[in-house]
Amino acid sequence: MDWLHVVALAVIQGLTEFLPISSSAHLILPSQLLGWPDQGLAFDVAVHVGSLGAVLFAFRHEVWRILHAWCTQFGERGPTPESRLGWAIIIATIPAVVVGLLIEDWIESAGRAVLVIATTTILFGVLLGVADKRGSRVKSLETLTLKTALLIGLAQAIALIPGTSRSGITMTAALMLGFTRQASARFSFLLSIPLILAAGSLKGIELVEAGGDVAWGTLIAGTLMSFIAAWLCIKLFLAALDRIGMLPFVIYRLILGVVLLVWAV
Repeated sequence: MDWLHVVALAVIQGLTEFLPISSSAHLILPSQLLGWPDQGLAFDVAVHVGSLGAVLFAFRHEVWRILHAWCTQFGERGPTPESRLGWAIIIATIPAVVVGLLIEDWIESAGRAVLVIATTTILFGVLLGVADKRGSRVKSLETLTLKTALLIGLAQAIALIPGTSRSGITMTAALMLGFTRQASARFSFLLSIPLILAAGSLKGIELVEAGGDVAWGTLIAGTLMSFIAAWLCIKLFLAALDRIGMLPFVIYRLILGVVLLVWAV
């Protein structure tokens, strides 16, 4: 990989991991459409580490409160809103882990086809727009129940299909269930932590088992660029979300999907 590819792919990962436009689709497309070389497993791990670091840093106070409350709930203090949010994140993560293990082979083959990405980009873009327009947007995270978390988690499992967007489908589900835009986005971002950690760990194990030389300079640069792009994305997205809503992302997805359909056929 030359440095143009390193910077471009790291920034793409950092930006699209948390925007409702699908990071997997955008990382697959450069090699499919532009003929770029596959970035490889090591680089995938590096940019995911960067994204994970960014969301942990952006939500460091919330993450600490959730972890502390969850670990102390079994004592005299008992359950709190933060500990219940911790349980909600755990419950919502399970479906994606289970489904991911079941269809991993399909994802790595047929799921990466441009036609699949184009279809899911359009379909789930439309659903995002409908959810944003029709949702009541009145519920806060304090009202999140385990049943509701499971429903959002089931939606998150669909995002294993490239082009769906993990953040997009979880926000769509939360909006459909009546949560505010801010609550939907914040839960989606918190929900990304265990999933990115799990995916990164699995890729890391594969990388160690594969062995071979490691281009540390490339990996460190990818990690840092992904971290910066993801952190800026999270901060700016949350700051602008209530003003702009989901419409700009819906329009972008529709345009991208149509372009991909035309290219694919």
